[in-house]
Amino acid sequence: MVLSDRKKKILQIIIEDYIATAEPVGSRTIARKYDLGISPAIIRNEMSDLELLGFLEQPHTSAGRIPSAQAYRYYVDSMIEPGALTDNDRALIDGWFHERVRSIDDIFQSTAKILSRMTKNVSLVMANRATSSAFSYMRFLPLDSHHDILCIIADDGHVDHCVVEIPLGMEQEEMDYLATRISNKLHGLHLNQIGSGTLEDLHDDVANDKMLFASLLRAIRQIGLSHQEQKMFLGGTKQIFNQPEFKDVNRIKELLSVLEEEKMLKDMLQAGEDSGLRITIGGENKFSGIQDCSMIQATYRLNGQVVGTMAVLGPTRMEYGKVISVMDYLHKYLTTIFNKEQELK
Repeated sequence: MVLSDRKKKILQIIIEDYIATAEPVGSRTIARKYDLGISPAIIRNEMSDLELLGFLEQPHTSAGRIPSAQAYRYYVDSMIEPGALTDNDRALIDGWFHERVRSIDDIFQSTAKILSRMTKNVSLVMANRATSSAFSYMRFLPLDSHHDILCIIADDGHVDHCVVEIPLGMEQEEMDYLATRISNKLHGLHLNQIGSGTLEDLHDDVANDKMLFASLLRAIRQIGLSHQEQKMFLGGTKQIFNQPEFKDVNRIKELLSVLEEEKMLKDMLQAGEDSGLRITIGGENKFSGIQDCSMIQATYRLNGQVVGTMAVLGPTRMEYGKVISVMDYLHKYLTTIFNKEQELK
């Protein structure tokens, strides 16, 4: 839809003023705060036209107007210009990661927390551990005369363990030797890449005991499968209580019921994995409970593989430009971190 320059300017003012104040905007407010060189009466006529076109709505209790979902869509598609982050914003992000990051999971958790803190909305980060965790080494720890604890350590420091039955009369030195042989064979492989074919190559090392081989095969497969699972990190669920739109108890209950459903959250983020930056507004969200919200999400990749997806979920009255700027900076920051991780492997 084509709007005149004056209508565009008035619509932009109303949207940005409402985003900043959460208060309906009237013609007198626009005339007082912004030097447009036209009278309140002309502004009022333009606002009436915008309302007829579906861009503005009038709350029952106010003489002012608020943007519709259609207005936010027009604003995002035609008007918005993401601003540069301030030096303080960048320093806050850099310091946050520097102080907290110790493992891959720390990176994703810190991303969720700083994203919610800087946007004042709920953040969601879905990490694809299959692309981020690789086999580092394994150890057998004695448990009793018939069992050892098998520990598999990933390159991000994550430890998986399970109990395996050991052959009668097998010494711990032999188990240590076996662990070294297997570690040398599997080192550096992504945990989801360790399939039966890879493990069959190890058959000769443990072929003298079929029970031990079967036990190791089952344990490593199971751990590999667990690392194919995508992991969700949430941040800022308390932030949403500070938004005027969520003072209504029923609305907050609906939103919280969505945030409690991990499978639903994963489905939401997977739906936009192939679309780069994706912004859904109001009824464009297909999931019940967030149809009066907006969600901005972006997927980031390393060497062509999806590492994860980050998103911000909040009221339609969110600071779209600020959120996009923060996500863009985090995207670049995470790419740098993961590239460094790859160089160290």
